[in-house]
Amino acid sequence: MEEIDIAIIGSGPAGLAAAVYAARAQRRTVIFERNIVGGQIATTGDVENYPGFPEGVNGLDLALAMQKQAERFGAETVYEGVAAITPDTEGVGFTLDIADGSTAHAKTVIVTAGADYNKLGVPGEGEFTGKGVSYCATCDAAFFKDVPVIVVGGGDAAVDEALFTTRYASKVYLVHRREELRASRILQERLLAHEKVEVLWNTVVEQVNGDTTVTSATLRNLKTGETRELPVEAVFIFIGQTPNTSVLRGLVPLDPGGHAIVDLWMQTPIPGLYVAGDIRAEAARQLVTAAGDGATAAIRAEHFIADHFA
Repeated sequence: MEEIDIAIIGSGPAGLAAAVYAARAQRRTVIFERNIVGGQIATTGDVENYPGFPEGVNGLDLALAMQKQAERFGAETVYEGVAAITPDTEGVGFTLDIADGSTAHAKTVIVTAGADYNKLGVPGEGEFTGKGVSYCATCDAAFFKDVPVIVVGGGDAAVDEALFTTRYASKVYLVHRREELRASRILQERLLAHEKVEVLWNTVVEQVNGDTTVTSATLRNLKTGETRELPVEAVFIFIGQTPNTSVLRGLVPLDPGGHAIVDLWMQTPIPGLYVAGDIRAEAARQLVTAAGDGATAAIRAEHFIADHFA
């Protein structure tokens, strides 16, 4: 493969937005994707909070449109993962070890590999993802107005999203496997005082049930062993994320959760290496902010190439 100006690892919203900006700047741009274009957004049915779509847009359709836009300006997509990034020992630039055994050289690299939501691993979870099972209440709670829902988890994210969901749902059951929450005290106080919220302590979801969409969840009390079926129309799961930072370990600083620490330009301490989207620390983890991160990284990468390469 000829030398790449801007290599982008991951084709979620951050990667695709970066590709649009990089390719439009007439830099040779290659996107490396190990799975499907769009990342998490590709599994989202309706997206209602991305600007410019008053009636909403299908997540996969949006991702494919962003890819088409980037390719219109000359971006290329390679359906392979990147196993390793090695900074050049002399000068600037990077060698990429591709999963198929080949290598490529890039002047700059933008890592937008995203994060994977931690799953419950119970029957029905995968089947009903996007059909009542969600990992983003900010994205999907508005679809469940005046119906009962479950939120799973006990940390800040779960409690915060449960409180957000009360704006829409008729009833919010917070399912937590322990006897106390891990969330901050102020969030706990707000949650426990809310009239729409009922906390189900020492409880886990055993199965998600439904036909075309979620209709109920089977719950088990860990102390008594008793099971019951709770009628709900959505199950929101917040038990953490695992950022895809394996190619960055040992290269750049990571926070305790494994997210890369970058500056406001998405720059890592290694010149020419950028990280954008859900994989970076302190990210809002929303479609629109991921796209903004990608654009920011691409603009900076373009400036870096202009400054360091003739």
